[in-house]
Amino acid sequence: MPSDQHSPLSHRVPDLGALELLLAVARHGSLGRAARDVGITQPAASSRVRSMERQLGVALLDRSPRGSRLTDAGALVTDWARRIVEAAEAFDAGAQALRDRRDSRLRVAASMTIAEYLLPGWLIALRAERPGTAVSLLAGNSAAVAQRLLGGEADLGFVEGLSIPEGLDGTVIAHDRLVVVVAPSHAWARRRTPLTPAELAATPLILREYGSGTRQVLDAALAVHGGLAPPLLELSSTTAVKGAAESGAGPCVLSELALGEELSARRLVRIPVAGVRLRRQLRAVWPTGHRPAGPARDLLSLTGREP
Repeated sequence: MPSDQHSPLSHRVPDLGALELLLAVARHGSLGRAARDVGITQPAASSRVRSMERQLGVALLDRSPRGSRLTDAGALVTDWARRIVEAAEAFDAGAQALRDRRDSRLRVAASMTIAEYLLPGWLIALRAERPGTAVSLLAGNSAAVAQRLLGGEADLGFVEGLSIPEGLDGTVIAHDRLVVVVAPSHAWARRRTPLTPAELAATPLILREYGSGTRQVLDAALAVHGGLAPPLLELSSTTAVKGAAESGAGPCVLSELALGEELSARRLVRIPVAGVRLRRQLRAVWPTGHRPAGPARDLLSLTGREP
């Protein structure tokens, strides 16, 4: 029964560069002109032909003061070389078509804070570098970002959780701090001492939903202080959480990145908390073993870190 396995190419098969040189000699009838055609020196061309002859075990050229002429064996090898080079050119054209198709679009999935406060600037910069790339952005919590990447629905993701989700690789692109804020009318706005972790844990808060990076970090930080009290409200967007806090419904904990305007205008007031670490890492992520390429790699470079 014939085997469907192929043996590796013999060590006697020349590389493409050598075959292209041989074709140039056949076209020009001169090793010097062939060397200029492929962009190398004549001594380098002579050395490459001699190396190819040793590799194949046959003479390919008859050299004379009038030029270089293919031997009978050289003419036969040239015919084979032409077919190999044409196949390689077709392969290269097909690969380029695949790259062009890949580079024509970029699908990004990002958790809410990064999508709203960091990605717009990066995408504007990417547009300047790649005006022909159509970009789509899917915003959701960190768990949803991981699902989209693993499901093949996104090319690059950004998350805010404590660690890289299972099945993904990633790199830290920035750091962020969670802050406690209340409306100016809230009693905490008149405090003169920082909150304790136990006070924060025991207070019903306006919270992001489970699966969000903000919620993951807050749950982990307060786990040793009794854990979070049942939420006052549980909302699925940063804007909704801020709006509820501004209305005086209660305290919330959000990214410092998301609160610049509200804190500057005093629509919300920052409340210090002592004895608890509320910092987190922001990460770019992608499926394990599939490093970002094309526009995804370029977007990643704009965040300041290469994979």
